[in-house]
Amino acid sequence: MSAYREKFAILLDELERWNRRVNLTAVRDREQMAVLHIEDSLAAQPLLHGKRILDVGTGAGFPGLPLAIVEPDREFHLIDSNNKKIQFVQHVTRLLGIDNVTAAKARAEDYAPGYRFDTVIARALASLPKLLEMAGHHVGEDGVFVALKGRHPEEELEHVPDTWQCNVRELTVPGLEAGSRHAVLIERG
Repeated sequence: MSAYREKFAILLDELERWNRRVNLTAVRDREQMAVLHIEDSLAAQPLLHGKRILDVGTGAGFPGLPLAIVEPDREFHLIDSNNKKIQFVQHVTRLLGIDNVTAAKARAEDYAPGYRFDTVIARALASLPKLLEMAGHHVGEDGVFVALKGRHPEEELEHVPDTWQCNVRELTVPGLEAGSRHAVLIERG
């Protein structure tokens, strides 16, 4: 990861700078940003499938930006309904020369790129049933929806439609206690 350290430092510099003017994230402490935004995003890297990735509700670009930095051969589409956050993502991608990111102001329900994705990913956006309702249609036939969660989402899992199959994995995030992060891999049943 040391090859990417400089880009992550610039990303955090810009996040701090923009956060002073525009409320992008609630996390203000730089060390916390590194853990809760960069490391937390990178924990999902082994779960990505295929070439085309959609980050739904990306906010200030997480997990999409860190993943795009370390996965330059994959194509990342980052969407969010907040224009200021998308402007930040567009600014950072230009600044860092990240050419594998497309950022758009859009709601998942209305986004219509003309194709589906190998991986759809969302971090702390909504309950599993709501996520599938909002963005399940973006998952390709052999694709996967990766829902990044905090604690194990036992109750949410009970309400996932049986047309989908779920597999929960505990994630290890450096700097966070064990058991505090999970990913739900959701595939068509």
